[in-house]
Amino acid sequence: MAAVNRDPRTAPHATRNDAWLAAAVAVLCAVIALTTGAGQRPDALGWALLLALPVPLVWRRRRPLLVLALVVALVVPYHALDNNHAAPTPAEYTALYTVAVTGRPLRTVLTGLAVLAVSVSVMLEVDTHQAVELLRVSGWVIAVLFLGVDVRYYRQYVASIVDRAVRAERTREEEARRRVAEERLRIARDLHDLLAHSITLIGVQTSVAAHVLAADPERLDRTAVAQALDDIAETCRSARGELRTTLEVLREHDSPEVGGPLPGLHGLADLAAAARTAGARVELSVTADAAPPAVGAAAYRIVQEALTNAVRHGGRDDLTVRVSVAGGADALRVNVTDDGAGAGAGPPGFGLVGMRERARSVGGTMAAGPGADGGFEVTALLPLGGTE
Repeated sequence: MAAVNRDPRTAPHATRNDAWLAAAVAVLCAVIALTTGAGQRPDALGWALLLALPVPLVWRRRRPLLVLALVVALVVPYHALDNNHAAPTPAEYTALYTVAVTGRPLRTVLTGLAVLAVSVSVMLEVDTHQAVELLRVSGWVIAVLFLGVDVRYYRQYVASIVDRAVRAERTREEEARRRVAEERLRIARDLHDLLAHSITLIGVQTSVAAHVLAADPERLDRTAVAQALDDIAETCRSARGELRTTLEVLREHDSPEVGGPLPGLHGLADLAAAARTAGARVELSVTADAAPPAVGAAAYRIVQEALTNAVRHGGRDDLTVRVSVAGGADALRVNVTDDGAGAGAGPPGFGLVGMRERARSVGGTMAAGPGADGGFEVTALLPLGGTE
């Protein structure tokens, strides 16, 4: 079946195999010439023409039409000498089959008609009875041609199945690569949101402790320093726990018991409290009852990044940040505004890009820019039918 399914022009060792085929056809032609009585036995020239017939078959895969023309050129004088008319049949049929299996159907039909016309014309000149006999058995010629066409179409069908399988496998590989890229992007967003928020708070709290220590060393406010250090320690513990959760999800991605629940609207109060420890005045308003886990996680991360940017780039000690999360019939609206210098005051980073990707991941939108009354404003609209 492998030999039938394979295109004969791409088969390995084609010339060697066709040489063996030509030798077998030569032997078969000789046996027919010696054992059948259709015409007289070949004379010396007849034998030379008969044994020369299979030689072109060695190159039948490369030049099928040329091989058929050479076979016809040898057959015409062979029959004209009234040699055994059945003996060349194996070589003729092999050449015709090769043309049919390698060429287009129209070319095959025209070639078959041409060969029959030439053969009948020659036989009419030699022996009218043999010409009539040739017409009678021309069905075999047509059968050989149709067999070749049928095999050609079958090979094309098999090739199309293989091609579809290859394309499907390539599509699966591309889908796997796309999922890996999306997973890497998600991990990058999670780590950015976690580390940027925690490091920003630690930096602000460290600055507070340093300011207290340097402001008046003789009248050191030990309580304020201790509070700042406690806040730093608490931020570190929170970051370490969330980082451990993220790493567990990466290591045991298929395990349902690791990783814990996604952050959601219930964690917004903790974000506001953490921002307050960094010196910002945070006004939090949450009027949404519930949201799908993915939507709640997206809202949490957007608020977290917006608070981080406000604390980092606010540029004032009495910074005020207003956080509003309101639920509607179809979507969750998140709004974070501050009265500071604005996120554009610092060097560009990945925060705004990450917030937009968070919103898009659940089918929502996010806009960020200077507020109407100064400061900076982040607004996100997250459909409640977002991806779970």
